[in-house]
Amino acid sequence: MHAPLTPTTRLPIAGDADLAWLRQHVRQCAADLGFGLVQQTKLVTAASELARNTLVHGGGGHAEITTLGDGARRGLRLSFVDTGPGIRDVDLALTDGYTTGGGLGMGLSGAKRLVQEFVLDTRPGLGTTVTITEWVSGLPTPRPGVL
Repeated sequence: MHAPLTPTTRLPIAGDADLAWLRQHVRQCAADLGFGLVQQTKLVTAASELARNTLVHGGGGHAEITTLGDGARRGLRLSFVDTGPGIRDVDLALTDGYTTGGGLGMGLSGAKRLVQEFVLDTRPGLGTTVTITEWVSGLPTPRPGVL
């Protein structure tokens, strides 16, 4: 069972400064849990892409960051929530190269490839929530005094 180990942290996504703060916060949480550098980088990259989508396509919103435990496993769950227009065609939106904003069209599909778990919940006219979860793997261990 994916039990929260700490209360969920909620961070606003309303501008570029919020994106920078979110990246720093995710990296620190991942490091504290013992994620290796490669895993940290993948998670921060996915978070950055999803937060930017929340801002640009969803008109802003918030991120929810939760530290998880599942037996001896530790992980992070990140949810990106907006009340924007939603995604009309999820399959198309997850296609590499598809874009509605003039970018490379790798945001959603790229984020999905970078993490272990990816859930997209969207309703046209009501908004979108993308939740990703990554579990610590490999040899690094949590920093002393953390969880």
